[in-house]
Amino acid sequence: MTTPDHLTSRAVVATAAPARYAKQLVSHLGRKVEFAADGHTHTAVIGDAVARIVVGDGVLTLEASAPQEGELARIEHALGSHLERFGQRAELVVVWERSASPATGD
Repeated sequence: MTTPDHLTSRAVVATAAPARYAKQLVSHLGRKVEFAADGHTHTAVIGDAVARIVVGDGVLTLEASAPQEGELARIEHALGSHLERFGQRAELVVVWERSASPATGD
C-alpha cells in the first residue's frame, strides 16, 4: 500500500490492553474512514495516505504513511491524539518516530 516515495512514521505504545484500544480507535475513527482488518492489523486508506493500527503482545503500534508531510502529520495527529485521549487514565503517550526521507536520505 505504500510506495518508496512515501514518508513513514511509527509509534509503539506499551499497554496492558492493546486489543481494547485498537478496537476503540477503529470504532471511533471508522465513522469517518473505513478500516479493513487482517488478523491483528487494521488499515485505512485515506487518499494517498495509509494508517495502520497493529495489535501486538503488550503493545499497540500505530503506523502512518503519506506522500507529503502535511498528510502524514494529519494521520499522526488523528491516531495519536485519540489514543492518548482514550488511554488518559493509563497515561498512554504516543511518540512518533519518522523514517528517513527517501528524497534526502535524512
